[in-house]
Amino acid sequence: MTARNMMLLAAFGSFALLAGAFGFQALGYAPCKLCLWQRWPHAAAIGIGALVLFLGPLLLLGIAGALSALTTAGIGAYHTGVEKGWWEGPTSCSGGGNTLDGLSGQDLLSLDVPTNVVMCDKVAWAFLGVSMASWNALISLTLAGLWVAALRRVG
Repeated sequence: MTARNMMLLAAFGSFALLAGAFGFQALGYAPCKLCLWQRWPHAAAIGIGALVLFLGPLLLLGIAGALSALTTAGIGAYHTGVEKGWWEGPTSCSGGGNTLDGLSGQDLLSLDVPTNVVMCDKVAWAFLGVSMASWNALISLTLAGLWVAALRRVG
């Protein structure tokens, strides 16, 4: 397989993961903050794939694609740790934000309570005991490997 085809396959993998995420969202699984963060590097990888389609398999594009895949894999691994309680997640979407420090009296008495916050430390869906964040991390590591393998063929 050529470097160009490998890069395009990796970009298509990001497209498939992103389409799957939007598909789950359409089915009623609202994304949390960390889920949304995982989507941006996939979008970047898709854009990089489009550049590969028009410019060819350039070294810089391969590096950028690999970094995109590694970034979303890292966020997915972090999200997995938050879900498993290994570490705290962002206080805006996980159970770690239980202090009242920094809130004014007006904030404490406000009736404007956010009702649409999706918790990052709760698993919304799992397959074979593996959450969506974990699947994203595992598949994205595979995609990063594909980008790196393509880089080895860029001459």
